[in-house]
Amino acid sequence: MERRAKAAVALAILGWMATTPGAARATDGYFSLGYGTKTKGMAGSGIALPQDAMCGVTNPAGMVRIGSRYDLGAAFFSPDRQYTVNGAPSGYPGTFGLAPGTVESGNTSFGVPHLAYNRMLGERRSFGVTISGNGGMNTTYPADAGGFGTFGGGQAGVNLEQLFVSPTYAVQTDKKTSVGVAAILAYQEFDAQGLRNFGGFTATGSSANLTDNGEDISFGVGARLGVLHDMNPKLTVGAAYQTQVVMQRFKKYSDLFAGQGGFDIPATFTAGLAYKASKTSVVTLDVQHVWYSAVHSVGDPFSNLFYGMGTGDPNYLLGGDAGPGFGWKDMTTTKLGYQWEAGSEWTLRTGIAHGAQPIRSSEVLFNILAPGVQEWHFTGGFTKKMGKHGEVSLAAMYSPREHVVGPNPLEAPGQQTIGLSMRQVEFEVSWGKRF
Repeated sequence: MERRAKAAVALAILGWMATTPGAARATDGYFSLGYGTKTKGMAGSGIALPQDAMCGVTNPAGMVRIGSRYDLGAAFFSPDRQYTVNGAPSGYPGTFGLAPGTVESGNTSFGVPHLAYNRMLGERRSFGVTISGNGGMNTTYPADAGGFGTFGGGQAGVNLEQLFVSPTYAVQTDKKTSVGVAAILAYQEFDAQGLRNFGGFTATGSSANLTDNGEDISFGVGARLGVLHDMNPKLTVGAAYQTQVVMQRFKKYSDLFAGQGGFDIPATFTAGLAYKASKTSVVTLDVQHVWYSAVHSVGDPFSNLFYGMGTGDPNYLLGGDAGPGFGWKDMTTTKLGYQWEAGSEWTLRTGIAHGAQPIRSSEVLFNILAPGVQEWHFTGGFTKKMGKHGEVSLAAMYSPREHVVGPNPLEAPGQQTIGLSMRQVEFEVSWGKRF
């Protein structure tokens, strides 16, 4: 009972930490590159190589293969985000020019914990719980000397944080195949600042629920399904699908997001393989697709605003059913990892991932707030056994600077360009123990 009480306290603490302001992650768009330190060391790959209880976040079928264990860890993430405006504002009536120059976002250091627990229910069934999060849509641009800031409304930026608690059940259906299912209980926090000058573009004609309303929260549900199959002693394949997570609307920001504050979490599909190249080494390859475009507030293009203004249809203005969003494309990421058992106590990992970033050059204005432009990620890591049942793991990630440049759509043609830029560094450490 004492052990269970300690676990419950740890769970509550981690849940609270994961929802505190500032959460962010090494990102594919705004999804994490991977979940769990071992997976992170292999560039987020491993859907066919379950190694710890965090595997339930990517493929719940893996939980029945890892035995009874818990895993506890934290990531320390540092993104460098900035935008650059070239060209002076025209000053023409009806235009919305930005001050030229380069502005860097504040808040460059974050900590994000994770926790997972799995228990075998006999030899062929398991039940577990994972706690994980997404972030990365976080920016804070300071007000200038005159107090105006990026969009003329003072300090500007957004902060989006997402927490997932997933009870998971998995079954070994035969010697080669396992399947798993997880419920997704989701929690979101969001706030926005400095957007009051967009008040004339809302579907309601009001800016009351557009900006500077503090933190708003929403809850939602979804599901994750997964399968693993051993093709032969050397090759395992896996796949998992996560449904779109249906979330409550952000009422405090119903004049900002399409669908009166809607912000569902996109569906994802991942498939991959793990090949045992030798007795001590494994190669993993994953391909993941995220349907950002299926969520109006994320995928709708900024040009919807012009259609709404031209036709007088409020559904295409900010907060309308088809209102402008961030204009993100769907994103497909390929992740390649390698793992080598260097000795009885050490396992080494490395990986590389690439995904074409989701932001078109036509969408740079709103994406000053969410510059998710990263494409390449390079990772490494290790696990060191500690005693008979314990282990400590570490992963490191570097994502080099990427750029997207496009016109300011609210200026005269050719008058201004906006360049988005970001690079990322991350370290993650975790402790795991079998029982």
